[in-house]
This record gives sequence, C-alpha cells and structure tokens, in this order.
Amino acid sequence: MMRTNKVMDEIRSTISSETKLQMEMSVAIANRIYDILETRGMSQKDLARLLGKTETEVSRWLSGTHNLTLATICKISSALGEDVVSVPNKKMATAYA
Repeated sequence: MMRTNKVMDEIRSTISSETKLQMEMSVAIANRIYDILETRGMSQKDLARLLGKTETEVSRWLSGTHNLTLATICKISSALGEDVVSVPNKKMATAYA
C-alpha cells in the first residue's frame, strides 16, 4: 500500500488541474530526455556540452520541475537528433542536421 502524507495530500488538492498537467508533462519530458541519453550512452554533461550549457543548467532542466520553453525543447531535440516531444501529424520543415 502506498503511504500518503496528509499535508502533501492537502497541498495536492489545492493545485489546479492545469498545474497538475503541467507538472506531469514536465516530468514526462525530462524522463524522455533521460531515456534518449541512456539509449545513446550519454550523460547530462554530454548534453550540456552539445548545447553549450552548464551541467548545472541541464540538471535543473531535467529535474522535471523546470518549465522548459518550446525553444529549449527544440534545441535539445536538434542536439540529440530525435524528437523529445511528439506532435501528431507534424510536418517537419527541415530535417535534423
């Protein structure tokens, strides 16, 4: 049985459905990036190097609590050569380099 914390349950009950969805999507995006990195045998440090960012910044992004912009998601997708987020019926204007 999963333990629950009364205080956390009360906090969760006050969060809007929109905020809950944003949190779920942020965690899902971070997990997707981790999966791609793991498949490629890459570390956060490797991704940071590809993006010209610090490892600390990439770590913050991958915490699942950071609000990634679409521009950042696109930069990560481009650097990894793989979609981080899938959009049904998306038509790419250009292919990944």
